[in-house]
Amino acid sequence: MSLSRFASNIRTSLERYHSYREAVRQLAALDDRQLQDIGVERGRIQEIVRGGR
Repeated sequence: MSLSRFASNIRTSLERYHSYREAVRQLAALDDRQLQDIGVERGRIQEIVRGGR
């Protein structure tokens, strides 16, 4: 693997992780009623953001 591809993969991974953390942060900021309205249980926020419905 070339150095530029390696750096690109790391950058992509960091961008995905940042997006994941931001989505978790935004959902966690909602109150329980808002989460219930969109069908999300507070304890499953991380799982749902990862794509595990």
